[in-house]
Amino acid sequence: MRQNLQSGGRFRPVDLARAHGLSTQAVRNYEAAGILPAAERTSHGYRTYTPLHAQALRAFLALVPGHGHRTATAIMRAINGDATEDALRLIDESHAQLLDDRRTLQAVETAVADLEPLPRERGEMFVGPLASRLGVRPATLRKWERAGLVQPRRDPQTGYRVYSAADVRDALLVHQLRRGGYLLEQVAPLIAQVRSAGGIEPLESTLRDWRARLSARSRAMLTGAAALDAYLARSGGQAISS
Repeated sequence: MRQNLQSGGRFRPVDLARAHGLSTQAVRNYEAAGILPAAERTSHGYRTYTPLHAQALRAFLALVPGHGHRTATAIMRAINGDATEDALRLIDESHAQLLDDRRTLQAVETAVADLEPLPRERGEMFVGPLASRLGVRPATLRKWERAGLVQPRRDPQTGYRVYSAADVRDALLVHQLRRGGYLLEQVAPLIAQVRSAGGIEPLESTLRDWRARLSARSRAMLTGAAALDAYLARSGGQAISS
């Protein structure tokens, strides 16, 4: 019969594992990684866990969806290693990254909203007219090309750069993001997202999904924080240093 991990008493690795759909080896691995406090051993060398270990496991599993496995592991290891400030810093950094991701999404949404549909007759453009349309120098377009942000083909007769409608779209988006203060290395993955989506219209769906994932991650961080706080409260200061 499955034991109640909320109550007092001692538990075997299998008890913790079954409660969370894990293998007993996973529980042992979590202990070895410092995610769980070190287990006590019986006279025969078997591991025994307490409700504190069960709470630590719940905290870790709750942290993973919001912070990722690596950061959640680092947070638990820091707490169990009496390095509370390090754990709090990791949590703060994770929240800061989420905020930065939200700002990036907002910049992309704004840039996409400001793009004008390309008339069909515009078709392909040479570097001069495109630079003039954007209000930049041709050298700037060549710099974007070296960074992989635009990918014009070469006219086989003249060797001139020829920008397709998709290239023009990418250049417009790069221009919008650059005006928003984004560095080329920050713009590159966003342009790649546009290309993989097949253009601006499919990207709108991608952006909605992106926003939904960020919201889910934000909620997951709240859930993780509650579980971690419960672990710290149960530890009574044993797992952390103030």
